[in-house]
Amino acid sequence: MDRKVRKLDASFPAKPKLLNVVAYGRVSSGKDAMLHSLSAQVSYYSEMIQNHPGWNYCGVYADEAMTGTKDNRENFQRLISDCRAGKIDMVITKSISRFARNTLTLLNTVREFKKLGIDIFFEEQNIHTMSGDGELMLTILASYAQEESRSASENQKWRIRKSYEKGELVQWHIQYGYNITKDKIEINPEQAEVVRNIFDRAIAGETFGSICRDLNTRGISTYFGKKWTARRITEILSNEKYIGDAVLQKSYVNNHMEKKIVKNNGEIPMYYAEGTHEAIVDKETFEKAQSVVKAVREKYCGKNSPKRYPFTSTIKCGLCGENFKRVTANGRISWNCRSFQEQGRAFCKSKSIPETTLITVTAEVLGLDNFDEKIFYENIDHIKVPGANSLIFYFKDGSSVERQWKDRSRSESWTPEMREAARQRAIKQRRDK
Repeated sequence: MDRKVRKLDASFPAKPKLLNVVAYGRVSSGKDAMLHSLSAQVSYYSEMIQNHPGWNYCGVYADEAMTGTKDNRENFQRLISDCRAGKIDMVITKSISRFARNTLTLLNTVREFKKLGIDIFFEEQNIHTMSGDGELMLTILASYAQEESRSASENQKWRIRKSYEKGELVQWHIQYGYNITKDKIEINPEQAEVVRNIFDRAIAGETFGSICRDLNTRGISTYFGKKWTARRITEILSNEKYIGDAVLQKSYVNNHMEKKIVKNNGEIPMYYAEGTHEAIVDKETFEKAQSVVKAVREKYCGKNSPKRYPFTSTIKCGLCGENFKRVTANGRISWNCRSFQEQGRAFCKSKSIPETTLITVTAEVLGLDNFDEKIFYENIDHIKVPGANSLIFYFKDGSSVERQWKDRSRSESWTPEMREAARQRAIKQRRDK
């Protein structure tokens, strides 16, 4: 039997696939020293990844002046999106506290990345999340990081409150009519003249709407370059800082996790400090203005405090940035942009939303048969109106949902009262003929 022999070509092992590696950096302050630190982090990790033979450099994600207890950091969210899209195999970061001080955020992110097969390496702690004991170590260390954040927050609050007790103006950075720096507070002559003009015209009986329309027509802007509204006029007339005094601690940060500034309704002490800076108007003028403001509020809201509706200060106009407010006209209740209501279509072309439609769509987004105010407050951060018949719901967990709504037909939008009024008008017209 003849022997057959074939020559086999030598096979070479397949070249190992390069890992797509990125880095994440963050600083919690916008100061020059911190920004220099962030720049150094970016340079260090860029060089480190590019010089590693088994890694493919895919960039550095960095957030400036963002707290690690919040997970709505722009580049942090972009990092998560790219990981979900399969663009990344490994993430390197300096430490747990740089990545996230919120234990829940940290563990949720780590677990999601593990399911995606993505390793996170914390250089300072020398922890790889894909290792067997990685998550246990992270849970322990992240708890310490979160407690450290809470402690730092409480220390900062203590220092601020002690300053308030002494009548010191801390955390007062902006005020129309004043130039405020770290060392001094000076009157801005041009803006101060506008403030005095607002007080004089309001006391003389001119409506707030008329005042703001005149200021806007003359090209005079608010502190942030926006149009004047009746609400801004009210805020000017009600602010004690224009007589050289200051109510301290009108608001406060609710906790070290959310870091949300909330109005102080008596939860913590407030202090009234007199003569803290130079006045723009005298006290007699200010007191007269308070009577005007009180009369306007009683006229439009009644003598009792106005009722706060579930959507108050929650709906934002995507065209001009103002809040939507509740409007009742001809028996119909709707929500529309404050700029449109107070200044007309020339300033904002937003469209009103029937309250019944708003309630129905919100309940649908929350997965409810009927609207529940408590569940709404617990889950929805705010609602944006980007254009006609469109709503974007932003949840407190950082997610968002967009919904479209349809206009009701004329017959559907009529209430029984409106139908009866129309019937009476028709009867009267027939009698007149």
